[in-house]
Amino acid sequence: MNRYPVWKYAILVFALLVGGLFALPNLFGESPAVQVSVAKASMKLDAAALTRVEEALKSVDLTADAVALDGLSIKARFSDTDAQLKAKDAIQKALNPDANDPGYVVALNLLTRSPSWLTALHAWPMYLGLDLRGGVHFMLQVDMQAALSKKAEALAGDIRSGLREKNVRHSGITRNGQTIDIRFRDAQSLDAAKRLIQDQFPDLDTVDSADGAEFKLVASIKPVSARNVQSQAIKQNITTLHNRINELGVAEPVIQQQGLDRIVVQLPGVQDTAKAKDILGRTATLEIRMVDEGTEARAAEMGTAPVPFGTERYLERNGQAVIVKKQVILTGDNLTDAQPGFDNQTQEAAVHLTLDAKGARIFRDVTRESVGKRMAILLFEKGKGEVVTAPVIRSEIGGGRVQISGRMTTVEANDTALLLRAGSLAAPMEIIEERTIGPSLGAENIAKGFNSVTWGFVAVAVFMCVYYMLFGVISSIALAFNLLLLVAVLSMLQATLTLPGMAAMALVLGMAIDSNVLINERVREELRGGASPQAAIHAGYDRAWATIIDSNVTTLIAGLALLAFGSGPVRGFAVVHCLGILTSMFSGVFFSRGVVNLWYGRQKKLKTVSIGTVWRPEGGSQLAANQGE
Repeated sequence: MNRYPVWKYAILVFALLVGGLFALPNLFGESPAVQVSVAKASMKLDAAALTRVEEALKSVDLTADAVALDGLSIKARFSDTDAQLKAKDAIQKALNPDANDPGYVVALNLLTRSPSWLTALHAWPMYLGLDLRGGVHFMLQVDMQAALSKKAEALAGDIRSGLREKNVRHSGITRNGQTIDIRFRDAQSLDAAKRLIQDQFPDLDTVDSADGAEFKLVASIKPVSARNVQSQAIKQNITTLHNRINELGVAEPVIQQQGLDRIVVQLPGVQDTAKAKDILGRTATLEIRMVDEGTEARAAEMGTAPVPFGTERYLERNGQAVIVKKQVILTGDNLTDAQPGFDNQTQEAAVHLTLDAKGARIFRDVTRESVGKRMAILLFEKGKGEVVTAPVIRSEIGGGRVQISGRMTTVEANDTALLLRAGSLAAPMEIIEERTIGPSLGAENIAKGFNSVTWGFVAVAVFMCVYYMLFGVISSIALAFNLLLLVAVLSMLQATLTLPGMAAMALVLGMAIDSNVLINERVREELRGGASPQAAIHAGYDRAWATIIDSNVTTLIAGLALLAFGSGPVRGFAVVHCLGILTSMFSGVFFSRGVVNLWYGRQKKLKTVSIGTVWRPEGGSQLAANQGE
């Protein structure tokens, strides 16, 4: 009657082993670390950079617990924060001799101490939120007016191109704030321009008026379109920030919109506010310009003559100077995608770009008119430009697909593609609030949360053991199994645990024991009714199941509502709350019954069970159900 088949015990043992394995990394904690990553697409991390880091540590008599090249960053671990800060200064000086033009980002971080064999099994600790791990918090204000002005500037250029294609003559196009002023000498040209704008630019409203001897057409962005521009600016900025921060490997960053024009950024584990600002400010954009190949430009490349008027001097990756014209043919705004790949002819690493319709048309026209000339593709990062490649145009290039190649490694191709996909910010942002939470405060919060969960568990376990005796002990074991499963599931999902999440964990312990209380009381009720111990155990678990399902489902609905409609700390609470309900149903019923069956199910002639004192309500007598056989 009360026996599990072998496969059910196999499931329990498997759940216990997997839960223990994935919960184990949370016991090792984190160590202070210094993380080095590239600040420019032209820089790279290799064995030489690793050697420079090790030499910098030796120069200040520091011994790191470990220094390794991990993916796209070098990570050095230390035993305490004092050594971490000293190492950060030493590495910064060694890798970035010119503080105004740093080639590497050197930032403070926290890394798990989990052994390599656990990491190889993809067993990671839970991500800890800002309040537990420490880190930096920023609130950024997006300049929406600048976004609208940028949109108006782009529309002005599109109108200029449209009028040129339709042979509509005008006296000048100027942007005045967020409006576009177009002047005409005759009414016919004005009417033609109005029709063109109405057909091709539905985002604009137009108003015409006489302006002395000329006619003026004022185009302004419609209110609905303006709101769309602002919404897209927020979304593009959030995407750009995600790309920049993810490249540095910051664990579980929080980047979300708050209100109409603000973005909240939280970077757990990053302790250096200045470097965090540097991360947020890192963007790259692309410009395509023509190379000046005149005599004066060639002399300027050699450094024997000044740069000709209307041109600028930039360096290629090999240090060779290139004189390019100031006129920008295309920008990164015309990019729709950038992917790393290989040149079909030379099999060298390359970046394949996809242009939008407007960019493809301009690029086709320019390449058709400039066969035999050189075109420079420049990458701008932090206001500094670099020539990625300057190939000779062999033929007209249509279709909107462009390739960047030449003296580029596979890693550099990946980095360049990532930078270009990240793009530039749609609108400038200003940090209006910043807050740093140190690791010591985070450790204090962890200790308090751990103590609350521990003492809550002990109090519940003591009560259950005293009141229900052996069944209480089994219930406490099931409760511990539930806590193990909850931590393991959170670790496997790489969920972020916050202080409200730890509060939910303590609450789950109290709620999880309800299932066992219902079962134990149901068993007592069956015993009071005169049922045999084996029948009472069987009926107790079976008949309590419906009640357990009802109570947990209703609580789960409330948790899902918090998860769906809450934000920030409320969602953190809801995630742990919902997962805790699911694990408690498994441990409180399936696991505890397995232990009870293992203990009592093997006894054929069971006379008593240890479940505390069972009172007969009608006679006031008691059953000696708290004694062994």
